[in-house]
Amino acid sequence: MTAIQNVYCVGRNYRLHAEELGNEVPTSPMIFLKPSHAAVKLEDAELKLPFNQGGIHYEAELVVRIGRDYEPGMTADQLVDGLAMGIDFTLRDVQTVLKQKGHPWTAAKGFKNSAPVTSFIPFPDQEAWLGQEFALLKNGQQVQLGSTRNMIFSLDTIIAHIGDTYGLAAGDIIFTGTPEGVGPTAAGDTFELIYAGDSMGTCRITE
Repeated sequence: MTAIQNVYCVGRNYRLHAEELGNEVPTSPMIFLKPSHAAVKLEDAELKLPFNQGGIHYEAELVVRIGRDYEPGMTADQLVDGLAMGIDFTLRDVQTVLKQKGHPWTAAKGFKNSAPVTSFIPFPDQEAWLGQEFALLKNGQQVQLGSTRNMIFSLDTIIAHIGDTYGLAAGDIIFTGTPEGVGPTAAGDTFELIYAGDSMGTCRITE
């Protein structure tokens, strides 16, 4: 498998999530990056997070992997070779300060272990992808439930925007956005990621 290269993330791609944080709903894909070092194995992992820097929120997301170099006009069915789930951990207090100052989000989004990802399964195709539900369980209780049908920007739109603006190549991954229900994380919490009714992996948080 190609090693993970760039980690692209789509912000505010679910309307209700943007609204729950009091943010405007974007009119074009809102992209930010995490360092590749932030992407770590999720299954059965014990993830150390920097609680000494303030509150940390979980954001469950579907993640796609790019299998070949992008050329203008290429679709997700031509480019994507893998599907996984991940958690975009966010230092929410840090992010609030950065937003107020108009600074980049890297300190809030790019810390070590902030992008755990499950193993990838083959990407079916966009027809099979559309409408699939995914969920996050925290300590056995469902806290997030989303559907690809509720994405503001389609996978093709996201890929074209990233590919034309920044470039896409084999090994790049894209966190496609989180639905509503994000909330605080504490040491000792366990998370389980569910896609189309099947468990994709679990992890435990430490400090």
